[in-house]
Amino acid sequence: MMYMRFKLFIFLMLILQCGVIYAQEAMTREEYIATYADLAMKEMARTGIPASITLAQGCLESDNGNSRLARDAKNHFGIKCHDWTGRKIRHDDDERNECFRKYRSVEASYLDHSEFLTTKQRYAGLFELEIDDYKAWARGLKKAGYATSHRYADLLIQIIEENELQQYDQIVIAGGIETGKPSLDSRPRFGQRPSEDLASVRGSREVLLNNKVEYIIAEEGDTPSSLRAALDMYPGEIYRYNDLKRGSTLDSGTIIYLQPKRRKAAKGNELHTAFEGESLWDVSQIYGIKLSRLSRMNHLPEDALLEEGMEIWLRRSKPLIRENSVELDVEESSQDSTDMQFQFDNF
Repeated sequence: MMYMRFKLFIFLMLILQCGVIYAQEAMTREEYIATYADLAMKEMARTGIPASITLAQGCLESDNGNSRLARDAKNHFGIKCHDWTGRKIRHDDDERNECFRKYRSVEASYLDHSEFLTTKQRYAGLFELEIDDYKAWARGLKKAGYATSHRYADLLIQIIEENELQQYDQIVIAGGIETGKPSLDSRPRFGQRPSEDLASVRGSREVLLNNKVEYIIAEEGDTPSSLRAALDMYPGEIYRYNDLKRGSTLDSGTIIYLQPKRRKAAKGNELHTAFEGESLWDVSQIYGIKLSRLSRMNHLPEDALLEEGMEIWLRRSKPLIRENSVELDVEESSQDSTDMQFQFDNF
């Protein structure tokens, strides 16, 4: 009897000790944000996913880095296996013993989260949103089926606002990630070659800025595949960011964006007058505007060839004419940012 009591005492002490050790090692939300804010900002600069959203998802999905998936699999975003060919871990979630991705490092989890959002078609509409509109991004993630909880968007927004995570979005927008990097607003507009101290370099290529989007100028012999390798980009990014079809060739002097283009042109660029032989895609590249947005704003097909002198609207929709010849000025509305058609495919 005494022996059984002794064993029970030892067992209880071990449980208590494990609980104390876990409490000592558990990461607080403040510590989590401080640890991974730089990584989230670098991914925002690279892919256009708001740092506030990445950090809020990391906090929520990983329980501030303390969940079993985060500890044992370095999986901070709850991404399941799907077509994953890497290491795996089994974990109870919506169902018992589900398959989740396992990473070698937390950084690998953050990189895979970026790739997951930028390569899955159901998330494409997110990149039509303003990069600093974290509320629209949170609602868009929920609508796209990232999580099954009906409160998912509200929880993300709450985490962002309680911890002021939107400040990290503004740091990236202001160009403050790298020491000495100038503000985006201080960069030259498209068409002006930056002075040597304002140009950045990726690999051996000079990186310029247009409409707050980084780009390079294609050189003789460049292909989407060679640029992807030289610039260390994910598969498909060159095609997606530049509205290119698979197998497209690149002419020397072509503008090639390294980040998602914007929904409208920079302030001061309201209209473009087309030149002979110009296409809607050409205008999209000149001003750094998504081709799909430019198409909708001007009521033209994406493959439209433009007539010389045609005016192309760059910041708001082209006015429509009613059947009774009364002009209807169709302004961009806030509904634009939420009127996205997503395919639901829950984790």
